[in-house]
Amino acid sequence: MKNKDIRYIKGVGEKRAEAYYRLGINSPDALLRYYPRSYINPGKVTPIRELFHGDIASVRVVINKNSVSNGKLKGGRRIIKFSAFDETGKISVVYFNNPYTPESLKHGEEYILFGRITRNLYGAEITNPLVFPKDTKEALKPVYRASSSLSSKVIEKNIKTVLEETEIIDPMPKSILTENSLLSLSDAIRTIHSPKDEMEVERAKARLVFDELFYFQLGLLKLKNVAKKLTKIKINANFSPENFYNSLPFEPTNAQKKAVEEALSDMKKGILMNRLLQGDVGSGKTLVAAALMLSVIESGYQAVLMAPTEILAAQHYKTMQSFFKDFGISVVLLNGSKTAKEKRETKALISSGEADIIIGTHAVIQKDVEFYNIGLVITDEQHRFGVSQRSELLNKSGGVHCLVMSATPIPRTLALVMYSDLDVSVLDEIPSGRKPVETLKIDSYIRERALGFIKKNCDEGRNAYIVCPLIEEGTEGLLSVEEYVELLKKSPVKDIPFAVLHGKMKASEKDLIMSQFKNGEIKLLVSTTVVEVGVDVPNANIMMIENAERFGLSQLHQLRGRVGRGEYKSYCILLSDAKGSNATERLSALCNISDGFKIAEYDLKTRGPGDFFGNMQHGLPSFKIADMAGDMRIVKKASEAAVKLLRTDPNLEKEENKALKDEVNSLFQEKTEKIYL
Repeated sequence: MKNKDIRYIKGVGEKRAEAYYRLGINSPDALLRYYPRSYINPGKVTPIRELFHGDIASVRVVINKNSVSNGKLKGGRRIIKFSAFDETGKISVVYFNNPYTPESLKHGEEYILFGRITRNLYGAEITNPLVFPKDTKEALKPVYRASSSLSSKVIEKNIKTVLEETEIIDPMPKSILTENSLLSLSDAIRTIHSPKDEMEVERAKARLVFDELFYFQLGLLKLKNVAKKLTKIKINANFSPENFYNSLPFEPTNAQKKAVEEALSDMKKGILMNRLLQGDVGSGKTLVAAALMLSVIESGYQAVLMAPTEILAAQHYKTMQSFFKDFGISVVLLNGSKTAKEKRETKALISSGEADIIIGTHAVIQKDVEFYNIGLVITDEQHRFGVSQRSELLNKSGGVHCLVMSATPIPRTLALVMYSDLDVSVLDEIPSGRKPVETLKIDSYIRERALGFIKKNCDEGRNAYIVCPLIEEGTEGLLSVEEYVELLKKSPVKDIPFAVLHGKMKASEKDLIMSQFKNGEIKLLVSTTVVEVGVDVPNANIMMIENAERFGLSQLHQLRGRVGRGEYKSYCILLSDAKGSNATERLSALCNISDGFKIAEYDLKTRGPGDFFGNMQHGLPSFKIADMAGDMRIVKKASEAAVKLLRTDPNLEKEENKALKDEVNSLFQEKTEKIYL
């Protein structure tokens, strides 16, 4: 059934199959994995007099069509309205743009109506209710995400047909099911589509969520195991970073030194280093990258650092030139804005081996770029690239060491899931000399005073950011960049040179504006969160964030990290009119906590991991039912089970594990390279 086309299912056919294709459902197996979005219990009836405004409920009523009214509203919508009653009262029944259901209801007959209840001056009303027979028993009924061409009822009927005709084979070894108290796959799928009660839903969901997380973890762990193979690129066992450390005008932190040693440990053994370097804003990831670059260069290899934007690549280029000015190391920059002649000359230096360090954007993975003898690949801000681009660079350069840098602090529990294919090094110390950023929460009543404070600082020669959640006007209550520009024209900062920056602009435009901002031609930048990952501007000492309650704490912390990079006292102003206790508590937490990892843990507890998984590496399989915020306990169980299994059968060669191997390959094959070939 897995490879059979869905159009051959009884009751589907060509036309309905097209509607299923649009939902991404091509086979009977895919249809069985189209899980209900919710459940209703139409047999659980509530008397009319006990209904409250906003309830979603069932009523068993007698239809009264003597009171029917039929008309049209503004915009052409058709409305049909009539009454119904039970022994406790009367209710109005309203249908919009649906003449068929009201016509099917017979005057004087009893039905169960299920829908949303409203109460007004005229009494209770139920809008667009679903209709069930009067003798419907209490039981959960699945509701599927429908489309204009496919109703939930039709989807439910087609799923029942598939379940009647399908034998569901379970690839999971019985030992794992027993150890984790899980249902069989057949029971879980049949139950999720037709449960008796909520307890059954939870048991079925636990198995299906476990499956997704387990296969996901197996795949990533297998990638990690594949990466842990021997390589010819072996770093000189006598290499020490001490000469590099001694050349610096400051002392590296213990966390930086530890991260370097962790990476060198693999590299000196001739094992491929495949590591995530995770550090808070300003924790000094670039220094770690530089030390590892030096290790491969002194061992006869080249190193590549790929950044997501031209301006960030240019910043890394200048930093590496500064780090290695006394080491006789050649550093080149390759990006899209170079002239054709400059690109040819740079590529020639790379292919001949004259270039030791190559810094660039995605330009470094173009087909005509040939490396002489590459030993180390570093990607900065990994979530901005994605698995496919990292894989492209690694495949292009063969079996080389790889360092992935991220300035987004992630709680350890989530890092185990998000980056299971990588070892993890953490920079949890801030270098000495980095000034703390004072964080304040205000409301819109004192926005003018805040803008006056920004003007004072800009007049004294400093720079400032203002961040808005939107580019264009759209959501009520949220200020967009475009609206803010109009507001600034009548504000205390109207005479300060300012510019707009957002994600819809061309890369060359963004780079030009950031360059002008850094050199002081522009004093004030009104931006979306595109500045979250950006160039260092030591002169910028104020950031004001509008509608701050709309951002996750970790993202606000990332934004705050754009200031406090120079000699001046720095401020982050959180502007919010939100009155809810949750929003107030969260923003107050940010004002009191400066450690990014503590903020990430707080964000995980209060908002769930959506913010972190929103930044997840592009190109990995998506989840159909697993919700990381829903049950971290299952995440932990699935991760532990995957690790345990691979310890006993690293290549999944045992007979009972072969079906698992097929499942993992199937999960990953559309998103990235097959991992067992």
